[in-house]
Amino acid sequence: MRSYKVAIVGTGGIAAVHADNVGRAGGRAQLVAACDVDAARLDSFSNQHNIPGRFQSLTELLAETTPDIVHLCTPPMMHIDQAIECLEAGVHVLSEKPPALSLADFDRLEAARIKGGAQFSCVFQHRFGDAAAAAKGLIGDAAFGRPLVARCDTLWYRPDSYWDLPWRGSWNAEGGGPTMGHGIHQFDLLLHLLGPWQEVTALASRQARRTSTEDLSAALIRFENGAVATVLNSLLSPRETSEIRIDTEFATIELSHLYGYSTNNWTITGAPGHEDTVRAAWEGQPLEQGSGHSAQFLAMYDALDAGKPLPAGADSVRQTLELAAAIYASAFTGKAVQRGEIVPGHPFYNGMDGDGLGSRILDSTALASTTASS
Repeated sequence: MRSYKVAIVGTGGIAAVHADNVGRAGGRAQLVAACDVDAARLDSFSNQHNIPGRFQSLTELLAETTPDIVHLCTPPMMHIDQAIECLEAGVHVLSEKPPALSLADFDRLEAARIKGGAQFSCVFQHRFGDAAAAAKGLIGDAAFGRPLVARCDTLWYRPDSYWDLPWRGSWNAEGGGPTMGHGIHQFDLLLHLLGPWQEVTALASRQARRTSTEDLSAALIRFENGAVATVLNSLLSPRETSEIRIDTEFATIELSHLYGYSTNNWTITGAPGHEDTVRAAWEGQPLEQGSGHSAQFLAMYDALDAGKPLPAGADSVRQTLELAAAIYASAFTGKAVQRGEIVPGHPFYNGMDGDGLGSRILDSTALASTTASS
């Protein structure tokens, strides 16, 4: 095993999570550089985490240091251009979500990956706990049977003050509301467990929050394997929870947590007559490591050691981003959307707002709701 040189771009709150988890990686990685346009914040962050290289531009960082991996912890609208700059320089990228604000932007990564020979990965840390790996392996096998019904809820609460930061709550800066910035973690895990989605029908609305995007979305999804799932993304829910439930032929798999899970957050129930078989299959799995950034970082280092593709790589990440685009497209057109339908020329390929359609619909429905209540 080698030790990888890591640089962090953006030194806000999530960057501290990255730095702390790199520091707990048992020598698998070392922080060599950090970057932020705010010099005072950069120095404070670098002093706290003993980072020697300090830069106020990514271009300067890449010119003067040679990191193996750059972690992008910047606001969403900056992710794609910074990722492309790193990839073209031959540096691997681990980007916070969302990976891009549109499918069009995300598809720009391919040329950069080819040019620099580096890989892209997105922080979807819920994929990496032992229980998620166990569930993924058991869904569809003889003990659990094929998946039939699922539910995926991200029920969070954000007050109006959450949108005081100028880049929050706009299509151009965040790409959307809870569908893009919050629920994406949970439905990414759902896709990881159930495989490719096939069709989605959805709605989105602005129920209460002072934002330009939606504060609620709901979707009905059919998967290629025939399973049907509901996905609910909310920023209006005082009792916050993140939940997934999957009913297979012989078992119910449930996960209830908030921002990260341990094995204890999972509940497995066997169907009548299958209790012992289901319990034995589940308890026969390694169930020690919970989810989190550290779990994903270690999986990334293992892949690099073995010369394998990075986990949560570009291909699977694109499927998740495509589902987000399809939820918006269905919600704002009132039509079901098929996987593979949103291609160049489609109004939702270049942005989740559908060339302004989403804004017009949300504005009109929010106005109608306000008028009715008064």
